[in-house]
Amino acid sequence: MDFDFKRLIRVIPDFPQPGILFKDITTLLKDGRAFRAAIDALVEAVRPLRPEVIVGPEARGFAIGAPIAYALGVGFVPVRKPGKLPAETVSVTYEKEYGPDDLAVHRDAFPPGTRVLVADDLLATGGTIGATVDLVHRLDGEVVGAVFLIELTYLGGRAALEQKIAPAPIVTLIRF
Repeated sequence: MDFDFKRLIRVIPDFPQPGILFKDITTLLKDGRAFRAAIDALVEAVRPLRPEVIVGPEARGFAIGAPIAYALGVGFVPVRKPGKLPAETVSVTYEKEYGPDDLAVHRDAFPPGTRVLVADDLLATGGTIGATVDLVHRLDGEVVGAVFLIELTYLGGRAALEQKIAPAPIVTLIRF
């Protein structure tokens, strides 16, 4: 079944601040058939990368990464805000579109040399996923690719991310 995935994304002007056109994925996620088709398309695109684990930042990275991990039969590793994970963590500070932020992952999330696919809902400037890649590298994981539901091509995130993961591919389903 073919879907016009772009049509299923609600655009909200001036959120979270004036001048931003926010791409709301909840309208796609609530449509079970479309959500399944989107995940299935992403799974087929990344299957040849043979990841051993999917790593995704909170919160929407969980909504994309976990079903991809399930479909591939591999584990999912959550990346969270500091203080949200119960065991020993490694963390990183990075710049987002709206200011600095921090992310953390369990120190024992996966063994060194693990083939890791990073996943999130949106590739914008590349800040959040770049920080996620930095955490994977700090744990000596091998980033085999990155996968996103949406890419905002006009914000340059692809170029920033390519510098961190080349020659690994970047897979996106919807482009604005």
